[in-house]
Amino acid sequence: MGRPKITIVGAGNVGATAAHWCAAKELGDIVLIDIIEGVPQGKGLDLYEAAPVEGFDSRITGTNDYADTAGSDVVVVTAGIARKPGMSRDDLISTNAGIVGSVTDEIVKVSPDCILIIVSNPLDVMVTKAHMQCKFPRERIVGMAGVLDSARFRTFISMELNVSVEDISATVLGGHGDSMVPLPRYSTVSGIPITALMKPERIEELVQRTRDGGAEIVNFLKTGSAFYAPGAAVIQMVESILRDKKRVLPCAALLQGEYGQEGIFMGVPVKLGSRGVEEVIELELTPEEKSAFDKSADHVRELIKTLS
Repeated sequence: MGRPKITIVGAGNVGATAAHWCAAKELGDIVLIDIIEGVPQGKGLDLYEAAPVEGFDSRITGTNDYADTAGSDVVVVTAGIARKPGMSRDDLISTNAGIVGSVTDEIVKVSPDCILIIVSNPLDVMVTKAHMQCKFPRERIVGMAGVLDSARFRTFISMELNVSVEDISATVLGGHGDSMVPLPRYSTVSGIPITALMKPERIEELVQRTRDGGAEIVNFLKTGSAFYAPGAAVIQMVESILRDKKRVLPCAALLQGEYGQEGIFMGVPVKLGSRGVEEVIELELTPEEKSAFDKSADHVRELIKTLS
């Protein structure tokens, strides 16, 4: 049994940070690939040289050649341009669709059996674009958004109640962006719903801060977008797959009738194991929640139209 092989496409902040988290967890050997010559090689070697200090046994290769990614078990796509202040995720569509489309074609040629995780924004549209290109079964293509959104929600709940993040669970459904649907009823502190611990208007403020979580960081950084938490979030998904943990995590999965939606990638709780998306878990939604979810789906569909 060789070690699992993980390819990360895009050696920018998100990709390099994901590689860092991945190596720290010793999930396998890592290939960092980017179109820019020298960047994946430099960052890859730098990270590899941390191995003796941190004691991780992961080989890290930086490359510009997709041949080096052949036979990957999991491929994470972070490639694309990042947001600048005043831009929404949706403003990135045309540029990033071209990038994600060509990347997917290259990956499928050399790793036809991989599990593909898309991170590029606008997430729901980019995972759709990748699916159009690769035609993978839904088990093997998924988008990272909900893990990050729920991590942000959990962070804000922790800050508000001054309790450990370890005891907080949060559920966020729908598209990744202004139409996301956080579910306070399903968000708990040690099993206690946050609706019993906070006033409704305060919860609504935290929900809104979660929706704006990415923009808040873009506005601080001015020259790019978040990368520590997105990198950690995608590697939590990779870990669940490679270690067959069967964690239930919110991810952008292809719906085939669940939640009354067909043929669209939306953020829902899924079970992630060695086969990828092993189950889509359907929650009971209130009429208000269902309406918000449907509205989110409509928004994603509108964006997808711009692809064609």
